[in-house]
Parts: sequence; C-alpha cells; structure tokens
Amino acid sequence: MLLGTHTPRLDDKGRVVLPAKFREELAAGIVLTKGQDRCVVLWPAAEFEKYAARLNEASRSNAAVRSYLRVLFSGAFDQIPDKQGRIGLPHQLRDYAGLDRDVVVAGNGSTAEIWDETAWQQYLASQEETFSELGEEVVPGLF
Repeated sequence: MLLGTHTPRLDDKGRVVLPAKFREELAAGIVLTKGQDRCVVLWPAAEFEKYAARLNEASRSNAAVRSYLRVLFSGAFDQIPDKQGRIGLPHQLRDYAGLDRDVVVAGNGSTAEIWDETAWQQYLASQEETFSELGEEVVPGLF
C-alpha cells in the first residue's frame, strides 16, 4: 500500500524523487494521470491496468463516460522510475496541478497523489473538520 505524506521537491528538470518506501511497489512502472482535485495521481502500472479494464466496460454511448475516458487517457503518461527512484512529471500535468518546486506525495492506498504543497495544506484544512463525520457515508455498514 502507498501510505503517508512525503515532501520531496521537483528538480529543475521537473523530476521528483519517490519516497523510498514506495519504490519497490512502483519499480515495475507507473502511470501518471490528472486527479479530479487538481493533483496528479500516481498509479502502479498494474493497478492502472485493472482500473482501465473496468472503465472500458462502461457504455461509450454515454456522453459522460466518453468525456471522462478522453480526459483520463489523453492526459495519462507511463514510465519506469530511474535507479534513484526519480520520475519525470510531464509539463502538462505540472501545469494542471500547479506544481512548481515544493510538492507533497500523499499515499492514498492503491495510488498516491502529487500536490502543490500549499494546495495540499489548504485541502487538508478544508477537509479535516468533516473527516470523522464521513465514515458512514463513504463506507456504509462498516462503521
């Protein structure tokens, strides 16, 4: 699982060093996509393939499905981390998420998200108050 909050920096070439604890799980390859909250989602390649297979079962006669698939797949980039655990963040994704220098890599279970550090802090501040109230709505019957 990809867990925790890490604060690497982008280098001058737009690369970020992945957290050491993520590297083994991501060594076989990753896929980077736009996240729905103006972040970059980092998928282990195998997880993205499973997700893509489920998405491809949706009816393409539905305009919302077509739109979602177009945005997701056209903005996706695959790569393999280098020996130092670095990945390059394509300029399209850096622009989309407002990534400059200080970033946060936040584990999200089967994925991780890469956020601008200020945007991440603002997001957390806006969400933490209701976090404890969401349990029943997010996972009915579990709590």
